[in-house]
Amino acid sequence: MVISLITPATEGALLVPYRATLDVPYELVEHVAWLLHERRLAYNTRWRKLGCFKQALLALVHLRKNEPFSQLGAGFRISQATAWRYVDEALDVLAGWAPGLHEALTGLGEGDHVIVDSTLIPIDRIGADEPYYSMKHRKHGMNVQVIARPDGIPLRFSRATPGRTHDLTAARAHGIVQACLTRQILVLADHAYQGAGATFRTPYYHHREQPEHYQQFNRDHARLRAPGERAFAQLKSWRLLRRARCSTRRISMIVQAVHTLLNCSYSG
Repeated sequence: MVISLITPATEGALLVPYRATLDVPYELVEHVAWLLHERRLAYNTRWRKLGCFKQALLALVHLRKNEPFSQLGAGFRISQATAWRYVDEALDVLAGWAPGLHEALTGLGEGDHVIVDSTLIPIDRIGADEPYYSMKHRKHGMNVQVIARPDGIPLRFSRATPGRTHDLTAARAHGIVQACLTRQILVLADHAYQGAGATFRTPYYHHREQPEHYQQFNRDHARLRAPGERAFAQLKSWRLLRRARCSTRRISMIVQAVHTLLNCSYSG
């Protein structure tokens, strides 16, 4: 016998809050709270229902656990609309601290190398939304490019573009190709970036049919490029980016906000 938890008495009732833990350092919450405090001082913001620390915690819970705003509001005893507004403000503040392209490449020049790669942020879309469908990944999503250090630490995440966008097209549109060429930075990338320019190094096609030194080049190339996957693993450790249910226009801001949080973790 199955007993339904939804009855006429409980249908439409308020959600019940409960205590939970968040797997982020306490110092990170404090840092985000400080940024929000600076924002409130700059805008001369009056009293809020949540203090800076709780607003920071609210935003981090949303990013880390991907909980809907109705559940967030219940957990923090605020309305769903207020939860959305507080989270959106926190994301805007964090995104503003993410490094730009030229800032990310500061200090790099001839003789240095970086890893350039792409990932797909899955989104909820139907078959009719063709621009967001990636044939490479066989799903709907948003294309995000990364420039990473040789050890896999991300230097720059690009804004998100529709999943159908080719990786090389996206890299050119974001200025990555031209910036690396101008600074003569060696770039390790996969097959999708062939034809990007003189500073891009991509694997050989059909390397098993080529001489041994071609095969050795591909093995060395794959070994040096492998740490770049760490950047995306860290990005998607924030569950909101494993399957985004929000507007596609907000994904770029979310990615930049998470990048700021990652930078705080590295510096800490």
